[in-house]
Amino acid sequence: MPKHKVYLSIVKAIKNGELQEPFTVKDFKRACPNLGEGTYPVFLNKHRVGNPGGNTELFIRIAPGLFKMVRPYRYQN
Repeated sequence: MPKHKVYLSIVKAIKNGELQEPFTVKDFKRACPNLGEGTYPVFLNKHRVGNPGGNTELFIRIAPGLFKMVRPYRYQN
């Protein structure tokens, strides 16, 4: 998988109006199909602000299961 493919897919979906913020995992999956079934439930939490693994903080969890993007976008396409 190319570097940042999942993140850039989300950014593109938001810019194109296919994904509205805040969004759920279900919204993410609908707007960005074919990223790999295991991607959806893990990616948002893995990269949320304050994640325990110290991963890049790309999303803000505003409620359980509800996310929005950190601005400005970290990676651009």
